[in-house]
Formats: sequence, structure tokens, C-alpha cells
Amino acid sequence: MSETTVELCLELSEDDPFYQHKKKLLSSKGLGVKETVSLSGPLAQQLLNAALEKLLQFGRITNLDKVEVYFGDDACTPAGVYSVRNEISALTWIFSLIPASSCKPQTLEAALREAVEVRIGEVVGAEEKEARVDDSYRCEKESRLVEWGQRNGVKTKLQIAQIDGYGRGAIATEDLKFGDVALEIPISSIISEEYVYNSDMQPILEKIDGMTSETMMLLWTMREKHNHESKFKPYFDSLQESFCTGLSFGVDAIMVLDGTLLLDEIMQSKEVLRERYDELIPLLSNHKNVFPPEMYTWEHYLWACELYYSNSMQIKFPDGNLKTCLIPVAGFLNHSICPHIVKYGKVDLETSSLKFPLSRPCNKGEQCYLSYGNYSSSHLLTFYGFLPKGDNPYDIIPLDVDVIDDDDDEDMESVSSWTTHMLRGTWLSSNHNIFHYGLPTPLLNYLRRAHGLVHHSETDLWENLEVEMGVLENLKSTFDDMMQNLGEADSMDRENVEWDVEMAMEFKERQRKIVSSILDSCSAGIKMVQEAIGKPPV
Repeated sequence: MSETTVELCLELSEDDPFYQHKKKLLSSKGLGVKETVSLSGPLAQQLLNAALEKLLQFGRITNLDKVEVYFGDDACTPAGVYSVRNEISALTWIFSLIPASSCKPQTLEAALREAVEVRIGEVVGAEEKEARVDDSYRCEKESRLVEWGQRNGVKTKLQIAQIDGYGRGAIATEDLKFGDVALEIPISSIISEEYVYNSDMQPILEKIDGMTSETMMLLWTMREKHNHESKFKPYFDSLQESFCTGLSFGVDAIMVLDGTLLLDEIMQSKEVLRERYDELIPLLSNHKNVFPPEMYTWEHYLWACELYYSNSMQIKFPDGNLKTCLIPVAGFLNHSICPHIVKYGKVDLETSSLKFPLSRPCNKGEQCYLSYGNYSSSHLLTFYGFLPKGDNPYDIIPLDVDVIDDDDDEDMESVSSWTTHMLRGTWLSSNHNIFHYGLPTPLLNYLRRAHGLVHHSETDLWENLEVEMGVLENLKSTFDDMMQNLGEADSMDRENVEWDVEMAMEFKERQRKIVSSILDSCSAGIKMVQEAIGKPPV
């Protein structure tokens, strides 16, 4: 290996919305907001590992999202991993720091890239196994769409199949490693607003106040799906007749959701859609030759809304504009909390195509997953029509709180900057000791201050155990009420209920599990504090 020196400069951007929180987390690891990692050869494996560990610590923290920042180190594994999503993002970020042009064999850069690739390969998702294909479903429409795509420049290393437990999905046809492009789609095969602008709808729609490009596309799609001469006919033919999202829940499913926040989310979303529809139809009624009434019923409108909610993507085009698009073939990629593809959504300038590169390996025969975003299960159920497999770290229960006035106390910085607090399943926490209990530190400190305890050092907490008891008892009371509102577990036979009722039951059961874990943590905490103050447990 040549004796050169490699320097990688690390910096936490001051524009980061969670700059102060991340700065504090970096400091707890002995790191500053600016760091330099230097490598010089010949490099021992031990030194390479140490350098990579420093890069990972910095990369993990800089790539934390809002939820991960909020729960902080309490959610870390002993190995320092916050989440699979964060680990993938951190390793991909490190990879991007290493100049590709200098990565010739036997160089420090090549050694570091190889070490990063090894770590990426060790990130194992919860769904890492060969997909179980339902061979009774022949996927004829899907195959015709893929063939249409390939005739129009689409390149794919994926096969569409009916997968047990998922419906349609995309399976790797060969072993795919980090950086491999699983799917590539030219701009010409992407459905964007340009098709509306070039249609006979444009002169009519542009005169309507408040008309957005997204609504234009929605209206264009409602008619285009019936066009037998459409360029995108294979795509429209491959779509489901119904999307089965929360927006299509019937009365029985809605009743099951009583006591959950999801009930309000679905009802409010449907109300907004209905209002928009009722506003639009009168404006189109004078142009029945362009907007045939039979194609613009409420049922067709809801179907189109569900299509765009569940299948559209925000794509950045070469002109810098971000556009809502439908992407044929890509819509078959299912979501996972442990995705293979996380970096996508920008048209490649050189190829004028949209690429879906892998951020971690996917073996032949495994389902290839996409990240739809860092969404809660309630959002995914309402707008996409499914509940994710495994424990979703974004299944949070928000708690609206009054903002505490900042009296220039340095200890208040981390408390006052959170205007909304949240909880989630406490099994996701790695710290269940006294003063932590598996509960988020920002919320506990907020409640301690609300009980009159301004300073939250460990010494302060030990000297004010009565305050700690009050915090836990009040929190337990809040969630006792929430559990009561959720009611007892449903006794219906899930195998003999409609799809929407079954999904509503599963969602509510997940909510009970989260609330139950919070109550268990509060009870365990109360017992610890009682023992600490020498008060006999009740």
C-alpha cells in the first residue's frame, strides 16, 4: 500500500435544524462539530477500524432525524447503532466523503472504502430472507408493464411477483451489492405534469384560481386511465381496481378505531378530499367534452387520490424543479423500515434517467425494499394501505405541551427547544435504569421542570425523589386513561372479517402494545423510586 496521507474533514452544518442537540450528542462522544480523520500508510487494520469508528460516530449523529434526535442515546444499542435507517445513511455518507477518483487498488482510500462496504454488508434488516412467491398469481399485467418499460429504455434487475404477506413486490434477479442500480427509468417513461400542460385540459385548468400541478395531474389521470391509445396504457392496466388504504375504510373499520388518533386522521383526510371534490366538479361541468362526468365521479376521484398518495414520488428534475410524478415499475417496490434503497428522487443529468441504487446488499431471490419515508404506521395505513413489518420506530404518540419560558438557564436549552413531546414503545429503549425507565429524557426533564425541578443533574434527581415520583405517577395516570379509551382487545375472528376491519384491529393492537409498554415502564419506575426513598411499594 502506498505511503500517502488521507484527510477527511467532518463538519456538522449550522443549518441543521437540530444543530444544538446534535452538538451535545457529539460532545458526549468526545467529538466537536468539526473533526478531521487522518489516515497514513502503511495502515494497520486496528488503526483503520479506529478511524472508521470515529467516522461512524460522527456520521450517525449528523444523520439523525427528528425522532432519532429526540430519543437520543437512550435508543442506542451497545454497539452505538440508533436504527437500521440511520446506520445505512451514516455509512453511505462516509462512502461519499472518499474521493472515488483516488480509490485505486492498494491505496488508503481503497482500504477505507472496502471497510465501509464490509460494514454496509453487515447491516441486516428484519426482513432479510428469501421472498415466498405465490406462484398461483401469474403477474401477467405486471410482466407486460415491465416489457413495455424495457422497450422504452427501462433497465431493471428486479422481477415482479406476488409475495406472501405483501401482495406485489420486486425480487432481485441476481446478487446486488452496495451501489448497484436495481432500477433505472428514463424521463420519457415518467408521468409528470408535462403531459397535462400538453393536453386539452391545460387551457381550462390554468384559468381556475388555486389550481395546483398536483390537482391537474390527478384530473388528467382520471381520464387518461380510460384512454386505450394512451402511451401509458400498460401502466394503468397494471394498477389495482381499489387501493385499500385507510381512506377507503368502511363504517365497521372506523368503529374499531374508536379511541385512536388514527380515527381522527382518516376522518379529517376524507373530509378534506370530499370538500376539494365538491369544489372542483362544478368548475368542470361546463367542459363535459374534456371532463366526461362518468369519469369524474367521487369514486373515481378517491381512486385517483389513493393512487397518488400511495404511488407518486417527488422527483427533482434537471431544471431544479421538484415535481410529483408517477413512476411505472418503481411502484412495485415495497416499503420497509430496513430498506435497501434510500437515496433516490433526483434525475441523473448524464443519463436523463431516475436511478434506484442500493444502499445495502440484496441477494438473489430476496425482496428489494424502498424507503417511502420516515412515516408512522398510522400514516402508512391511511395513505398507503399497509402496516409495516416489525417494530416501527416512528410509531410515536405525540403529547402537546405548553412551551416553558426560557430564563437563560443553560440547562433549559434542551428542554425549551421541544414544543412537542412524544413517546413510543419503551422496548426500543436501551436504558431502563432509574431516572430513565425506557422513557425519553426530553419529556422527563420537561415534566420535572413542570413539577418545579429546574436542574436535572443526577445529584439533583437523587435529592428530589418525591418530584420523580410525581412525574411518573402523573404520566401513568395519563396513559391509564389512554388505555381505557382504547378498550379491551377485540374478540372478533380476524379470518372472517373484511380487510379494513382486520387492518383496523391490527393497528389498534399495536397501539395497545405501545401504551402498555409505557405503563409498564412507569410502574417499574415508581417501584424503583419507592425503593430508593425507602418507601414500601404499594
